[in-house]
Amino acid sequence: MKTLKLLLAFVLIALILSNCSNGKDWRTASRKSAGIAPDPSITNEAVLHVYGANAWGWRGLFAIHTWIAAKQTGEASYTVYDVVGWRGHHGQPVLRITQDVPDRYWYGEKPRILKEHRGIGVDELIYAVDNAAHAYPWKTTYKAFPGPNSNTFTAWIAKQVPELELDLPFSAIGRGYVE
Repeated sequence: MKTLKLLLAFVLIALILSNCSNGKDWRTASRKSAGIAPDPSITNEAVLHVYGANAWGWRGLFAIHTWIAAKQTGEASYTVYDVVGWRGHHGQPVLRITQDVPDRYWYGEKPRILKEHRGIGVDELIYAVDNAAHAYPWKTTYKAFPGPNSNTFTAWIAKQVPELELDLPFSAIGRGYVE
């Protein structure tokens, strides 16, 4: 009986470990637009989106990566606010604020909107998010667990800008680092 239990445990562990690698290569994974964000060349109104997508690799089985994208009224491009740990390994700040594609696939994983604000009053919300992002205290520090990480950043913004009315899901590991 003991041998059977050990054998079953070994088979279960082998199955779990065999699924840890999804066979994808981050270097060739899609980073194209998912076509979710309104085209800024034809959308005049202000847009603020909080996105989430399954994390890269085996972590995507239980965790998401989050970021924020915003476009002021009349702007022709989006500003993307995100935190990525590998930047720190290259001597760069982990926080990046830049004009970019707002709804990129997260290394092959399609993003989804976690929160959306559009139209009147959103310019002020974007201004508050931008100020909070520039005040983020962990611009050069990243730890996958317990944080600070990409979800810590998004939770920090939500705490600084309660008008955002953002509640991150349980799968946003690191969101509790700011509490």
